[in-house]
Amino acid sequence: MLGLVLFGAGIALKLRSGLGLSPWDAFHQGVSIHVPLSIGTVTILVSGLVLLAWIPLRQRVGVGTVLNAVTVGLTIDITLRLVAATGSTLVSWVYLLGSVGLIGLGSGLYIGARLGPGPRDGVMTGLAARGLSIRLARTIIEGTVLVAGWMLGGAIGIGTVVFAVLIGPLVQFFLRRLDRGPITVSASPPRRTRRAT
Repeated sequence: MLGLVLFGAGIALKLRSGLGLSPWDAFHQGVSIHVPLSIGTVTILVSGLVLLAWIPLRQRVGVGTVLNAVTVGLTIDITLRLVAATGSTLVSWVYLLGSVGLIGLGSGLYIGARLGPGPRDGVMTGLAARGLSIRLARTIIEGTVLVAGWMLGGAIGIGTVVFAVLIGPLVQFFLRRLDRGPITVSASPPRRTRRAT
């Protein structure tokens, strides 16, 4: 849960930076421009729609998947109410770099918990399980969403590039330190046996 809250707060800081968003966030922002809904609400609704794509891909929903779908969107809206936009270029960059750090740490925590992938990640891994490489699946999904977000008016800019370059290494760094390993059921204690006399 801490990871998901940090992830959502990071997205909100990225929005407040005004320097550009990641593909999915640009798409969510673009949709929110055209409908009377907050970006956090749009994020939750899109998560629900993306989960429908899990059905033909036969992906399993975990408790972390459901929490991800709801918590991130709620946290975005709450953080946007608490953090004001800035007219300072320096503060904008602090927001942007802080957002990348929060999302990297948050990703390491929620992925490392092994309680289920996020809705969008599940589509990627589902496609990969059917023959596409992770790289190709990710590129197709992110590229499609990026173009759609740009066409809808989502913010694409230098921050989009900075995020794309830094987020992979950061997630890897934190995940190596926070991964809890596979969830296993503890074995029951061995039965006592009578010794032969």
